[in-house]
Amino acid sequence: MGQRRPPADGVDPVFRVGLTVLLAAIAAFGAIDLVLDRPESPWSFHVLFEITFVALCLGSVFLLWRGWAGANYGLVRSQQDLRDREAERDHWRTRATRLLDGLGAEIEAQFDRWSLTPTEKEVALLLLKGLGHKEAATVMNRSERTVRQHAVAVYKKSGLSGRAELSAFFLEDLLLPHSQPAD
Repeated sequence: MGQRRPPADGVDPVFRVGLTVLLAAIAAFGAIDLVLDRPESPWSFHVLFEITFVALCLGSVFLLWRGWAGANYGLVRSQQDLRDREAERDHWRTRATRLLDGLGAEIEAQFDRWSLTPTEKEVALLLLKGLGHKEAATVMNRSERTVRQHAVAVYKKSGLSGRAELSAFFLEDLLLPHSQPAD
């Protein structure tokens, strides 16, 4: 037999019902005690005390159930908001992945137009990612001098003067356009 799942609001139904029954029983016993006492005056301290006691027990039942219902409602709303945010995130990821795949294909096509070798392409991509010659050399398991020579070949074949122009060539149009000041 499988384990029982906890309720959505975190309050065990057995506890909820048990506490309700306990408070209702206390209220009922208080009412019965009041009737059995056969008070002479309905406004005596004893009568008012027991009526207040019964009212507090019944009020506690009401407030507890109202609180549990509010917590459950809030939880359901939070779960729906979470599902909405997850759907929004997944939609954004799908679009971003599609756009990045397209950008990657366009970068690869431009490298082909520049007739870069596979090693030059790898160096160019690492430079586009922001790595310096030393970091790129570590990633490629090559010497820094070799990476620098490939970078120079990339700049020569592309007609660009350096890393900044290489990055600007591909990334300049990705920046959001500046809004024009109102006249």
